[in-house]
Amino acid sequence: MGERIAPQIGLLSQKSMFCLFTFASVLLIFSWLFVLCSTGRPNFIEHSLLPNSKLLAVFENTRSAKAVHRKTNSVKCRTSKVKLKVFMYDLSPEFHFGLLGWKAEGNSVWPDIRTEIPHYPGALNLQHSIEYWLTLDLLSSEFASNLDGRSAIRVRNSSEADVVFVPFFSCISNNRYSRPKLHEKDSDNKLLQEKLVKYVTAQKEWKRSGGRDHIILAHHPNSLLDARMKLWPGMFILSDFGRYPPNIANVDKDVITPYKHVITSYFNDTSTFDSRPTLLYFQGAIHRKDGGSIRQDLYNLLKKEKDVHFAFGSAQKDGISNATKGMHSSKFCLNIAGDTPSSNRLFDSIASHCVPVIISDEIELPYEDVLDYSEFCIFVPTSDALKEKFLINLIRNIRRDEWTRMWTRLQEIENFFEYQYPSKEGDAVQMTWQAVARKVPAMRLKRLGIAFICSPCKSSDRDSVAKTIERRRIEKLIVTGGKTGFMP
Repeated sequence: MGERIAPQIGLLSQKSMFCLFTFASVLLIFSWLFVLCSTGRPNFIEHSLLPNSKLLAVFENTRSAKAVHRKTNSVKCRTSKVKLKVFMYDLSPEFHFGLLGWKAEGNSVWPDIRTEIPHYPGALNLQHSIEYWLTLDLLSSEFASNLDGRSAIRVRNSSEADVVFVPFFSCISNNRYSRPKLHEKDSDNKLLQEKLVKYVTAQKEWKRSGGRDHIILAHHPNSLLDARMKLWPGMFILSDFGRYPPNIANVDKDVITPYKHVITSYFNDTSTFDSRPTLLYFQGAIHRKDGGSIRQDLYNLLKKEKDVHFAFGSAQKDGISNATKGMHSSKFCLNIAGDTPSSNRLFDSIASHCVPVIISDEIELPYEDVLDYSEFCIFVPTSDALKEKFLINLIRNIRRDEWTRMWTRLQEIENFFEYQYPSKEGDAVQMTWQAVARKVPAMRLKRLGIAFICSPCKSSDRDSVAKTIERRRIEKLIVTGGKTGFMP
């Protein structure tokens, strides 16, 4: 009797396994189709703003990552333009416009920018002023009569928001208030960071997500030196990862954004290859530490080359004016690693339509997931650049038509790197919001993952949990972005 029952049990188990496998396969297919057509990554990419660009959607699978080039009209799941919904903390003015000298009236913590726009200090302070432009854009979204061209809007209910914006002007705080006052131990900048951490981590929004949906502004490499180790779960807005350990800041969760160029834009540029007399241009600090030590080596290699300008320079006196004239009259502009992998020189080059020659092996570039920098930049590995005559021979061998193609492309994409108020469609403010939005699907998955791991699983919830696991796996295949590589 027992011998007859055993085969029947085995047969029943095989049938159960087959049914379970069939059900899981069907669920996998429908989940994939649902996620593909749901509100996700493609909706946050303004294809029309990328002239002649190749949108790179990277799908991660168990074998390899494949880059798929999509044309502008290829997204068919949903055509409406989705606005990123941003909840902004009403921080005390001491954290933002108060740092610029603005005085609040009554109980208001924000200036009425319809009648008064506090001035942001100029010169090199402007390089890292993204905090100012993003905040102005959010404030103006509440009274703007036309939201066309906007990628983000402010919402008052945090439960409706995609992300939470922390409006601390960390860069101007670092630049102006990092030195302790006489007879005081700590600087105002450090004290502000302590107050910020205490406030933000106590909010229900932070506790709800563990901070993962919070946007933290830290564009200057030295900003938030004390707070970054406590606010690291958030999405940092950075210029590069040069002074961050990878467990604190990385390309998976954070956003690299442009510096604001300080030289004057080249309006109505009718120059040609022959009308720009300088072949290769660099003016700036030559003696740098860390990866920037290469500057001295390159100076020694290039200082005697004709039609090459390689000289020390600063923003003092007529430094910015001289750099503007020099870049506007040069075919190629050197962008060499400094104390950190990036510098404002790249964005000054773009504004000058001077083809950037990037020598920085660790550099991360803004919008690199949707913009092909090889169309308007030249990348040279450090090891090659330091070879005798390698760099100068490479530049001299670039033909007129190739330079003209890159020069033309620079004029097509320069607006992507332009900060301004009011913001305009496709400028650096809107491109930054779009870059943040592309991080949202993966950020949500991480939040779900943490909730799943931390929550005890009841037996009655097993079916729901199984479906959630499969859905997340499919979502990860679709939205996980890969870093595009343009190094030759």
